[in-house]
Amino acid sequence: MLIETLKSLFERDLIKLKFEIESYQNESNLWEIDKNISNSAGNLCLHLIGNLNTYIGAEIGKTGYIRNRPLEFSLKDIPKAELIQKIEETLIVVNNALDSLTENDLEAIYPQIVFEKEMTTGFFLVHLSTHLAYHLGQINYHRRLLDFRF
Repeated sequence: MLIETLKSLFERDLIKLKFEIESYQNESNLWEIDKNISNSAGNLCLHLIGNLNTYIGAEIGKTGYIRNRPLEFSLKDIPKAELIQKIEETLIVVNNALDSLTENDLEAIYPQIVFEKEMTTGFFLVHLSTHLAYHLGQINYHRRLLDFRF
């Protein structure tokens, strides 16, 4: 049951992420930072893609993905269409990986130490879902703040 719930949440929020990126009226705003906003929406999007492809795709789905986390925050001016394509590809990777899991797998210890202690795969997947939702909210706020200023 948790697997289906997680699939539903990841799908919902990745579709919302795609919508947020598509909704930027001025594509250059994707990469803008302002005052105390240190991460652009484009960089947060790249970060989410890297995060999910690493911890779900590579570790659970065995995709072979290799993360370059510093680039998630340093790359700029990636076209909106490319970000959208990466989101769509990530959704497929996440769904395929989650489809490979059993309920028993969720109770097993996640293969990597991420937060300096062991945790179950189920716990970590819930964390990844909330991490996605957290940054999705930041992107939504960023878009509304920059696209609607006068």
